Amino acid sequence: MSVDPSAIPNFGGRSDKPEQQGGQEDQPRAAKPTGPIMPNQDLLKQLLDRMQLKYVVDKQGDLVAPWKQYRMYFMFRGEEKQRVLSVRTFYARPHTLDDKPRLLESVDEWNHTTLWPKVYTHTNDDGTVRLVGDVHMLLGAGVAFDHFVASVVSWVRAGMEFDRWLVERLGLAKDVDDAEGTEGSDGEENGDTVADASDEPAAGSDAGEGGNDTRKPGDSA
Repeated sequence: MSVDPSAIPNFGGRSDKPEQQGGQEDQPRAAKPTGPIMPNQDLLKQLLDRMQLKYVVDKQGDLVAPWKQYRMYFMFRGEEKQRVLSVRTFYARPHTLDDKPRLLESVDEWNHTTLWPKVYTHTNDDGTVRLVGDVHMLLGAGVAFDHFVASVVSWVRAGMEFDRWLVERLGLAKDVDDAEGTEGSDGEENGDTVADASDEPAAGSDAGEGGNDTRKPGDSA
C-alpha cells in the first residue's frame, strides 16, 4: 500500500512551468507543500479517495471507513496547539469474558512488537468483549505533508493487519473474507487492498471539536 504525496492537494501551490507559446499558461498542477500544513477532514477525504477506500460521515461528523469486521474512525479533536487527529478502529468480532485472558495476552504481544495501533479490550454491559485500536497524531502548529500522508496510510494498513493477525494468532475460524470488510450507508464495504494514488484533489474544511474524544467503544461496535 502506498500513496504518492504529489497526488494529494496543492494547498495553494502553483505550477512552476513557464508560459506556453501563444500566451497560454499550463493548468496549475498540484505542488507538494514546502512547509507545515494543518490537515482537515477534506484532506482526509481526498486521501481516502486516492486509497480507494469507501467512507461515510457519521452523526458526530467523523469520517468512518467500514469493513465487515471493523470500522475505522478518523476524528479531529481539540483546538490550536492541542489539535489532534485520532484514528480509532472498533473491531466488531464479539468475544466472551472467558476469552478475555487470551485476548489480553494477544494484545500485549501485539502492543509490544508493533508501533500501532495500540489495542485494548472493551467490555460491554452484557459481558461481550470487543477490541479497539488507537493511533493519535498531535497536529499542533502543523505537520509535514509527507509525514501526514505516510502516517495515515501506515495506520490504515496496520489496523487492517491486526484483524488478520488476531485471526491467525487465536486460531479463529478462517473468515478472512468476512474479516475484510462493516456495512456502509450504501451497503458497500472495503476490501483488504488499498490502491496507489495518482490523481489530483483539492482541500477544504475540517470536523470535530475541542477536548479529548469521548466516544464510547460500545457505541460503534
